[in-house]
Amino acid sequence: MGFASKETGLQLRSLIKASGELELSLARVAIDEPAADEVVVRVEASPINPSDLGLLVGAADLATAKLSGAGDSTIATATVPQAAMKAMAGRVDQSMPVGNEGAGIVIAAGASEAAQALLGKTVAMIGGAMYAQYRCLKAADCLALPAGTSPAEGASSFINPLTSLGMVETMRREGHSALVHTAAASNLGQMLNRLCLKDGIALVNIIRHPEQEEILRAIGASHVCNSAAPNFIEDLTRALVETGATLAFDAIGGGKLAGQILTGMEAAANMKAKTYSRYGSTVHKQVYIYGGLDTRPTELNRSFGMAWGIGGWLLFPFLQKIGPAEAQKLRQRVAAEITTTFASRYTRVVSLQEALQLEAIAAYAKRATGEKYLIAPHKGS
Repeated sequence: MGFASKETGLQLRSLIKASGELELSLARVAIDEPAADEVVVRVEASPINPSDLGLLVGAADLATAKLSGAGDSTIATATVPQAAMKAMAGRVDQSMPVGNEGAGIVIAAGASEAAQALLGKTVAMIGGAMYAQYRCLKAADCLALPAGTSPAEGASSFINPLTSLGMVETMRREGHSALVHTAAASNLGQMLNRLCLKDGIALVNIIRHPEQEEILRAIGASHVCNSAAPNFIEDLTRALVETGATLAFDAIGGGKLAGQILTGMEAAANMKAKTYSRYGSTVHKQVYIYGGLDTRPTELNRSFGMAWGIGGWLLFPFLQKIGPAEAQKLRQRVAAEITTTFASRYTRVVSLQEALQLEAIAAYAKRATGEKYLIAPHKGS
């Protein structure tokens, strides 16, 4: 197909200007002719993940957001505080496509066997620029979905499913036997719960609101601790004693929570210790920060001995570390369980144009539990 000269499609783009203004708009771009190892996908669904928001809205103050134009000419703007512009320096005056993952139908394929095998199939995709009507990318970046799986069901096949599997695999590789997870009622948190229940792994869930506990209990969670409750430390320590969890993944990042988890792990370890050591327990306790819902500094009150660690964890470096063969095994499990263990649920489905409306931006930028949005690029077209 001669896409390069004959076909175009809409693509959502994010621009931060040197003047300190965020601009979200739609651009009409040419659809590339696929190379031998590439395919062209008609994108039907793409989620708005927390990991997308950093690129989509950057450090803009969304309270200043304004809208102009209509339809394909819709433009949303907002002010980026001057103090935040230094952090945006690497992308200033560059119009950037957005969207880490998505799903759709392969409508054209290059000459390679791998590309041709995907022609006509519903696939999930990873690789950026997914908030678009069409995407040309390598066949290796596509995951063929089981027959009967809709693009909406397969749209979130990479970030959250592979993150949850990566957490469990990290646990196994580092010699731990149970997990702690914060922001646990999120879409990812619920997915991790289903995975741990299926694989028989004890999981301690940390949430911030009572209604989030109800969500987790309804899907079978056994250990749920509310970090805002006055008895949080006691509840957390009890759960850590019962599960033996010595590895935590923290989406909050700032404040005291990471340190509180390490302190609880140390208290749990000491309850089982047979001898006293003034250096604390010899049980290694580890917290990985993988998100930044709280942008304050991380506070550590050194009350958890000397056998501990705190660091960062991201999905793509983890996948590179385990190598292509092991990563492919994880991807195949996701495909097999995409409508069960790794199912995602969405609050609202919006078109590319609707994704630029101020009401929608305010909603998905909150990153609120149960407020996950899905973009359907061809909706209304």
